Amino acid sequence: MNSIVHTERRDTVETTAKVIDVLRKQLNEALLGKRDRIELVIACLLAGGHLLLDDLPGLGKTTLAKAVASSFQAKFGRIQCTPDLLPTDITGFNLFNQKSREFEFHPGPVFADILLADEINRTTPRTQSAMFEAMAERQVTIDGRSQLLSPSFFVIATQNPIDSHGAYPLPEAQLDRFAMKLEIGYPDREAQLSILKLQTRSFTSGGATPLSVDDLAHAQCHVSEILVADAVQHYIISLCEQSRQHAQVVLGVSPRGMLIWQQVAKAWALLHDRDFVIPDDVQAVAEPVLGVRLVVRNARTNDVIQSILEAVDVPNYR
Repeated sequence: MNSIVHTERRDTVETTAKVIDVLRKQLNEALLGKRDRIELVIACLLAGGHLLLDDLPGLGKTTLAKAVASSFQAKFGRIQCTPDLLPTDITGFNLFNQKSREFEFHPGPVFADILLADEINRTTPRTQSAMFEAMAERQVTIDGRSQLLSPSFFVIATQNPIDSHGAYPLPEAQLDRFAMKLEIGYPDREAQLSILKLQTRSFTSGGATPLSVDDLAHAQCHVSEILVADAVQHYIISLCEQSRQHAQVVLGVSPRGMLIWQQVAKAWALLHDRDFVIPDDVQAVAEPVLGVRLVVRNARTNDVIQSILEAVDVPNYR
């Protein structure tokens, strides 16, 4: 029995290492000069959370999302969000078949393993809300019947800054369903030179065998096994409570956000070859995890996050 458990454990570790290596290679080839952002993207994927890429047009948001999808032998769905997009364009719909005299369900792009929602804040709030149930429960309800989505369902959404023409703000309820929000930013000079020298860009698999959905599931299970000491969990709770009490925060971290924060911290620990979480892991992912869910006033969100981290004593976790 012990040998079986040991073998299964070794296989899980090897699969996780393969997933991390392939993702690092693929994503860093697709998005040059952004290794720090890539590490956070991988942590989000391993944590089983959804990712929101928020930045100006032309900085590689869609390129990155497509590179993630091409790293897996998985069903890929894409939604190009526009103001006239309807909820049924996302979830699917029932259509009456006159020959069989029955309604037939036509699934929408949400029935995929990896879903790219491009420029999600260009569509109306009514259509944005169609994603709520799918992101939180991995199912959609259509005409009173629940339809299950893929267990590995993962949303990568891109959005332009809210002051862009034709943009609708995402509601707080939907933002809280994302694990993190990332800004890519402009590449440095060396990366820009490399971009100019590249005449072809391939985001398939670069000759490497794509990962399977099962590989990702094994890696995500490995993340769930990462240990979190009681002292570190109390640290996360104190940080969340501090976010709710902060004078410049209108909406703090919810219990769902707290769970996501812990899960992403576990993934970050795994990326750094540890089987336990330390306070540094919690702090390292604080900006993208809190940035998507905190509502602040009269201040920059990142400055508020830093003040929250500084207001809570770091525990002795050993």
